[in-house]
Amino acid sequence: MFRFAHPQYLWLLWLLPLMVLLYLWARHARRRRLARFGELTTLQALMPDYSSGRIFLKHLLFTLAIGFLILAAARPQFGSKLREEKAEGVEMMLVVDVSNSMLAEDFAPNRLERTKYAINKLFEGMKQDRVGLVVFAGEPKVQLPITSDYRMAKAFARRIDPSLVSVQGTAVGKALEQALLSFSGERSEEGAQSRVIILITDGENHEDDAVAVARRAAELGVRIYTIGIGTPEGAPITIGGDFIRDERGEMVVSKLNEEMLTEIAELTDGLYVRSTLQSIGLDEIVKEIEAMEKQELSTIRFEEFDEQYRLPLLIGLVLLLIELLLLDRRNPLLAHLNIFREER
Repeated sequence: MFRFAHPQYLWLLWLLPLMVLLYLWARHARRRRLARFGELTTLQALMPDYSSGRIFLKHLLFTLAIGFLILAAARPQFGSKLREEKAEGVEMMLVVDVSNSMLAEDFAPNRLERTKYAINKLFEGMKQDRVGLVVFAGEPKVQLPITSDYRMAKAFARRIDPSLVSVQGTAVGKALEQALLSFSGERSEEGAQSRVIILITDGENHEDDAVAVARRAAELGVRIYTIGIGTPEGAPITIGGDFIRDERGEMVVSKLNEEMLTEIAELTDGLYVRSTLQSIGLDEIVKEIEAMEKQELSTIRFEEFDEQYRLPLLIGLVLLLIELLLLDRRNPLLAHLNIFREER
């Protein structure tokens, strides 16, 4: 496979035809200036050292040199061989509540935006673990399958939004079930305890029995760490600047439900953390995860491409050197070779 590492530099190749046009214009302008003094054939006899062939060659060498240097800057590469890397780590599924209650503003600017910021910081500090992302409201959706590509993980985390899930509500149980199904197929006996779920929600579960799913996760050896974001006192929910109201017209207040989140964490030998204005709680959970038994994870990566920029760089530099050494006038020592002399 052939590619350019920096293909944007290839746009500079448009300079080459411009350089040719500039040379043709300069040559025409020079002929017009000389014509003012007399016939060109007569003037050539008066300037025996003048060589239009040398000027043309110098321009050609300079143009070609610039072309090769541009190719070198674009870094042509051959390669693309798959390589398997092995490392010890955990598989981590983040399950993030995107229901309307996460828009409550008891955490500035709101619960969901604070969560996204914390997840982004988490991905920046990861090295060997695999991560996946499930968002949920009334139904779950796999936002990011399990991966070790943290750059892509951060890109998907930035796109977390309530609009990703069409059905509103808070189905924590369904979300946990989806997370259990989203782990990779790799699993060894030694790494049976190396899979974790981090659930980030306000705990307002209105749809299903999340505790029953937690028991099933415990049987599979999956730990669930829960983060309660919000306050027990709660906060109103605003969408587009308007407060959400119930059927009676009263303002809806979203409150943190810690009881369920604590029970889920305890059933799976995990940990419950309540978010504060200073910390969402991911840092505390990551410290717990780092002490866990790790599993050997294999990752398929592309081998580094074989760089080919050296050859066009060398050619470009050599052409520049020749162009610098080549004089625009005839060298008396080489006059007998008659290399650039025009035919009479």
